[in-house]
Formats: sequence, structure tokens, C-alpha cells
Amino acid sequence: MSGAGRKIIHVDMDAFFASVEQRDRPELRGKPVVVGGSPEKRGVVAAASYEARRFGVRSAMSAAKARRLCPQAVFLPPDFRKYSEVSRQIREIFLSVTPLVEPLSLDEAYLDVTENLLNEPLARKVAEYVKREIRTKTGLSASAGVAPNKFVAKVASDFRKPDGLVVVPPEKVLAFVEKLPVGKLWGVGPVTEKKLQSMGIWTAAEIRKRPVAELEQVLGSFGAFLYRLAFGEDDRPVESERESKSCGAERTFERDLVELTELVEILRSLVSEVADWLKDSGRPGRTVTLKLRYSDFKTITRSKTMPVATDDPARILEVAERLLREGTEAGHRPARLIGVSVSGLRGEEEPEQLWLQFPPPWDRF
Repeated sequence: MSGAGRKIIHVDMDAFFASVEQRDRPELRGKPVVVGGSPEKRGVVAAASYEARRFGVRSAMSAAKARRLCPQAVFLPPDFRKYSEVSRQIREIFLSVTPLVEPLSLDEAYLDVTENLLNEPLARKVAEYVKREIRTKTGLSASAGVAPNKFVAKVASDFRKPDGLVVVPPEKVLAFVEKLPVGKLWGVGPVTEKKLQSMGIWTAAEIRKRPVAELEQVLGSFGAFLYRLAFGEDDRPVESERESKSCGAERTFERDLVELTELVEILRSLVSEVADWLKDSGRPGRTVTLKLRYSDFKTITRSKTMPVATDDPARILEVAERLLREGTEAGHRPARLIGVSVSGLRGEEEPEQLWLQFPPPWDRF
């Protein structure tokens, strides 16, 4: 099986933003907490505590709906600088175990521990160590999935939240995957899920019974990839950020979004994450790239390169929002994912370019 020789851990922090707030404010522990925009200003939920999730509150939901579902919830604005600092602590724990760390966002990452700095042959024990270190050093809980590849590890990490640990050894991958509903397979959104169900396909096991050509006829090239996933096959490597020349964040929605104001609000929170990383690393960038995935899984990117490198969130948001409004069908066509990244990062040893003119040249964009 592809990737059977590898040992991959997917670590996902439990209700990260909300858990950090509950940690720092003891009076909020045990209460429903929602981090995000204001319910009075068409804000969007960035994170919800497990107490709030019991009422149906989910990330990317409008804050107004979250309040209707859970009137007693405490709504808090996000503090991305604080979350970035905690994320950096967690990243240091990961790097104490392996240099092969692929962050997906502030609160989750893949670790390749096939060979690791603990010299521990059992990936389960490495995952237990990581979870224990996170708890000890940050006071937060994390869930982890251990498997031969990224796809299975990510699904496994979500099985026993919060504070879960699920291990899927190579010989159990087929059995683990076969009962998964198609909506759990990587890349399957609501539109693709409905297409598969219209074909009488509800689980991974049912995908295995269909010819690849039939899947490709309905889903294009994604059909072949989906067929391999149904067998638990995923040969994507863990890509370390050590050579990263960009910084980005993205979010997949639990429901397709059409409302442009909701997309902009989510974009604002993603930009805050990225800008905090740029500031903390001392590496501003010049190129802003917007990523948008529509409900039919078509993904587009739009980029703009500025004359001057920046880590200013207001400036990055200005460019990203313009790319969204003028370069996409957002607001007219349902979207299932949005992301933003900044590349062309200035090297740590490179001198900063000073501009003596006023207004600065980006004002002409």
C-alpha cells in the first residue's frame, strides 16, 4: 500500500481559539464560548468551544445564527497575536520530535515520525509524548491520528475529540476507510457528495466497486484520486516549512457560502493569522495570493505583487479583498474554501527598502 512504510501523525488542537480564551479566563471554563465577529455586525464564527458546539454552533457560521442557537454564549473578538504565540510554542514541541513538520494552520499540523529525534520506533508513543508536552507547556489539549499516510491520519485525529488518540496501523487501513461516508474523504464537499450519492455511492467501500472510468466521467481527474483514497492510498509527503518561501492560511466551510460579507469576514481573520506570522518572523512579503474553491471543487487563485514588502494586515486585506471582489465569482457562486497567502518574503538578512515619497507607491494600486 502506498505510504505503508511511513509513520504520520496529524495533530489537531481542540477548539483552539476558544480553548486559549478559556485557559486565560477561568470564569469562562465550562461555558459556551464563541470567538469571531460580532453578532450585531454580520460577523462570522472563527471557533466555538465544545460547550457551544453542543448547541450546533460551528466555525464559518454567521455569528447571528450562533447567537440564535446559543443565546447564553459568550462572544469574544479573536486575538490572533496571542494564538500565534501559543501556536509557536506548539510548533517548538513538534520540531523537538521531527524536522518534518507541515503546518496546515495555527492549530494543526502533520508530522512525519518515521525517523524521529526521540529514537522511538512506535508512532503511538511519539503521539502520546507530543500530546503530553502540549498539555504540560500550554495547558491545552490536542487530538492526534497516527497512520501510514496523511489522509488516514487526518481522519483518525477527528474520531475521538477532544483529547483523542486514534492509531490506524497499515494492516487496518482498508477496514478503517471502507465504512467512511464519502463526505469524510479528502476534497469531497457538499456538491461532490451529492453527485456520488446520486450514483448510489454513500461510503468508501461503494467507491471501490465502481470502475475508475465511471468516476472520472462524473468527477473528472478527481475521480481517480478519490478511488485511491477509498483504498486508503495517499502518497503525498509531509512537506516541511523549513524551505517555505510563503506564509498562508485557509479555511474550509461546513456549508457552502454565497454571502460576500461572510467571505470577507473570514478572509479578515485569515489575514490576521498570516500578518502575525510575518511580523513575528520579521519577514514581510510582496505578493498576496487569494485562493477560492467553489462548491463544484473548481479552485482558482488570484495574485497581486506590490512594490514594497509588507506585514501590515490592513494592507494585505485591502489587496486580498480586491482580488476576491474583482477576480472571482464570490457573492454569486457558492464557495467551500477560502485562503490567503503572502510570498516573496524578504530574507532575514536582507535590508529593508525605505520609501521617501508620499503617498507610498502601493497607494497607486
